[in-house]
Amino acid sequence: MTDTLDRAAVERELRAMIAEAARLDAATVAALPADTDLFGPEIALTSLAGVTLLGAVDTRFGVDVAGLDLSLDSLQSIATLTDFVTAHLPTY
Repeated sequence: MTDTLDRAAVERELRAMIAEAARLDAATVAALPADTDLFGPEIALTSLAGVTLLGAVDTRFGVDVAGLDLSLDSLQSIATLTDFVTAHLPTY
């Protein structure tokens, strides 16, 4: 992990992870507005895909979203997840 990741880089990686977890085309997810709901019609993340996404986020960024955000408000949209992960990135 490096502490040189900026918010834009985190968002790009998260969008790719979201696309993979939801089995969507990465270009489609990349083009969505940042306020797109993760569980809304455009992405339609299922609970199983959400668990997969959280595992990928923890593995890649070292951020345990489920452990740190018990209400999981950070999973509202692409932007809220990006903000949460960026705010909780470990520093080395």
